[in-house]
Amino acid sequence: MTSTTPASRGTYPKGERRRAQIVSAAFEAFAAAGFEGASMASIAEACGVSRAGLAHHFPSKDALLIAVLEERDRLNGERFFAGVRRGEDGADYLRRLLAVLEHNTTQREVIALFAKLSTEAITPGHAAHGYFVERYSWLREHLAAALGDLARRGLLREGADVRHLPSELIALMEGLQIQWLVEPAAVDIPARVRARLDEVLATSIWH
Repeated sequence: MTSTTPASRGTYPKGERRRAQIVSAAFEAFAAAGFEGASMASIAEACGVSRAGLAHHFPSKDALLIAVLEERDRLNGERFFAGVRRGEDGADYLRRLLAVLEHNTTQREVIALFAKLSTEAITPGHAAHGYFVERYSWLREHLAAALGDLARRGLLREGADVRHLPSELIALMEGLQIQWLVEPAAVDIPARVRARLDEVLATSIWH
């Protein structure tokens, strides 16, 4: 919104608050019932708006789902990666990534929603399919850039083959999260990811 008239300044915060309420209600609905099981009517009722009011902000359930996913990424980005540029400091990036994994252990509903949706979204026609394709792509790129920086600085073990490590790390993190959802006490996600990284690191970066 670029207008700076008094009227727009008065209505913008209210509209943003309402949008945030809708996204929050949608997150809870998707986490509880999955994307297909949650209805726009129930989401509207949960946040106290009419169907028309909900449609004003989100004309479709697909648009609402993407907003939920993007909001989670935005919050994590602000909390853990503010000011970080890809490939600038690989050690710093990996430390921040482990901090995200540690934080995720306090966000069971978030992790459950992502696990559920990532499975549902394997079908190309699913609303979140494109989101997950893009998300995995940029995550692989960021991990590859971090590892590339470590290699240039001589911080990887001699002969370490990390060409496919970004994909392996994503698989490890998401697989561990599923096990953690089933049996939290049996799985230490950050510790296992850190141990895998230690296999290719020439020196500790965890200070």
